[in-house]
Amino acid sequence: MTNEHDRVCPWQRARFLDNWIRKAVHNPAKIIGRYIEEGQTVLDLGCGPGMFSLAMAEMVGEGGKVISVDIQDEMLQILRQKSERAGMRSRIILHKAQPEKIGIFAKVDFALAFYMVHEVPDRAGFLKEVAAAIKPQGKFLIVEPNFHVSKTSFEETINIAESSGLSLISRPNVLFSRAALMQKRPIHTSAGA
Repeated sequence: MTNEHDRVCPWQRARFLDNWIRKAVHNPAKIIGRYIEEGQTVLDLGCGPGMFSLAMAEMVGEGGKVISVDIQDEMLQILRQKSERAGMRSRIILHKAQPEKIGIFAKVDFALAFYMVHEVPDRAGFLKEVAAAIKPQGKFLIVEPNFHVSKTSFEETINIAESSGLSLISRPNVLFSRAALMQKRPIHTSAGA
């Protein structure tokens, strides 16, 4: 049986996940800024030390919430400290997921999975759970490293997401990455129902 840390970036590397170089290459405002509005509830899956979570917290403002999810307590503690220093602790909900289940029941306007779907042991279960958490017409951005995730594997992830109730609406350009912006498909009811 594999350990949860065999598949994920260890917390000891947190400083490599959130530094000025990475922020320059993967600027959160440029990557996710157009999808998030003030007052929304958003989800940062595999949040790590919180580079995207903190940016999201600024974007949603005081009336919004960021649900920051990770399977490593250490990553969540790093984010807790950073959010307290930034004065944004009240906007960020820290959630420890299990390797096989996210366990989020809130409905969100936007979800982000940045460089983490390839670490999930059960992509189908994960994507089904994410789709269930997204509000009607809500969006989900999947970004994977193109040096680590093959085009074939990424297309398979998109196909699984589509079978979970999401539609591909665009392929944003993110440096060194493969990206897909998905949207929750509306639920159609019959006229007599």
